[in-house]
Amino acid sequence: MDVLDSKLNEVFPGKVVRKDLTKLIKEGANVPVYVLEYLLGMYCATANEEEIAEGVKSVKKILAENYVRPDEAEKVKSKIKESGRYSIIDKVTVRLNEKKDMYVATLLNLGIKDVEVSANYVKEFEKLLAGGIWCILQIEYNFNDDTKFHSPFEIQSLKPIQMPNMDMDEVFEGRKKFTKEEWIDILLRSVGMEPEQFKYREKWHLLARMIPLCENNYNLCELGPRGTGKSHIYKEISPNSILVSGGQTTVANLFYNMASKTVGLVGLWDVVAFDEVAGISFKDRDGVQIMKDFMASGSFARGKDAVSANASMVFVGNINQSVETLVKTSHLFEPFPETMIDTAFFDRFHNYIPGWEIPKMRPEYFTNKFGFIVDYLAEFLREMRKRNFSDAINKFFKLGSNLNQRDVIAVKKTVSGMLKLLFPDEKYTIDDVKECLTYALETRRKIGRASCRE
Repeated sequence: MDVLDSKLNEVFPGKVVRKDLTKLIKEGANVPVYVLEYLLGMYCATANEEEIAEGVKSVKKILAENYVRPDEAEKVKSKIKESGRYSIIDKVTVRLNEKKDMYVATLLNLGIKDVEVSANYVKEFEKLLAGGIWCILQIEYNFNDDTKFHSPFEIQSLKPIQMPNMDMDEVFEGRKKFTKEEWIDILLRSVGMEPEQFKYREKWHLLARMIPLCENNYNLCELGPRGTGKSHIYKEISPNSILVSGGQTTVANLFYNMASKTVGLVGLWDVVAFDEVAGISFKDRDGVQIMKDFMASGSFARGKDAVSANASMVFVGNINQSVETLVKTSHLFEPFPETMIDTAFFDRFHNYIPGWEIPKMRPEYFTNKFGFIVDYLAEFLREMRKRNFSDAINKFFKLGSNLNQRDVIAVKKTVSGMLKLLFPDEKYTIDDVKECLTYALETRRKIGRASCRE
């Protein structure tokens, strides 16, 4: 352990884990990082080598016996049938079967559908209805004459793999014991990056990827070369974000279903991230317009109702040629589909991360040091969404008249997000705000320049 590892274990005992353990187990189990670290946090949140070794054995045993591998689904089904009841780890998605007036679940890796699930679980964990969540389940097998109408498998208990509560005072007190540079390194190590391998400016870009997780209605765009880890944080690190792979989507799925009167992904997730922006398309003609309305105000109109939601929207994609060539021949939003090539749409982005400034990921860029258990980090970021730091600029600075209203909103949101990450206890100085403000102005300015050749 280095000095920062020792200090982190001392200040946040039981809330940190050695990140090489995640990599070690991840190679044999295709589950999100937050699922693995939920288990590691139960058994390996210590600096004691013997306890870590025993904990790793326990986690491997749980994954070997309870995590459902798709190629072993039939074997697990047999275990459930023969034993009558069995615990598994799987991703659960629920839908309402209106013809039978019941909620039914699909278990992704186990490959079974129409498993009856209690309405109480659906009310408590609404994300089951939109994208699904990873859970620890107890499944029973009961075959009788009624099962011709639904699956003989029954869910007896369901527990989402998420941290149950968060003590923010613990975070605020702990933050006081670290310098700004140390805290930046801790945040980066917590998402699996090794800060010693990155330049200071690159660290800021990596931190900016986290802003949508702690700032409501924050619109972020990152375009750059392949292999820079653009979508990793939204898919693996937080159970509160969902990654929509590039492809056709609908207004009902994303925003509001008029038939069922239910809000879509933007009402159920903190972050809705679109991977491979080039492939985004809407079945509905008004899809892009509704998206523009939501990105501008955090609300949209469907039928007679105006619906509000707090989800941040992230767009990531690949630039397949050099930036210099792209600027000469087109513009920096060129990867977007033709229906979205619109200045008014791009103007709603609060931040454009220049992905070409982030190096392509190599093995040495991933840390073997200690960082927060990602579920602890995710809950900390989620709690910070309830706070507003956008007035920090007004305490020390006045924005010039050359910024329009959207510029001002974008800059304030970026500053607020960076301050939440770096100074959650609000113990920042004028120099700290100036540094965040400089970064916010620069990344906002890129949006105007990026679309200037449109």
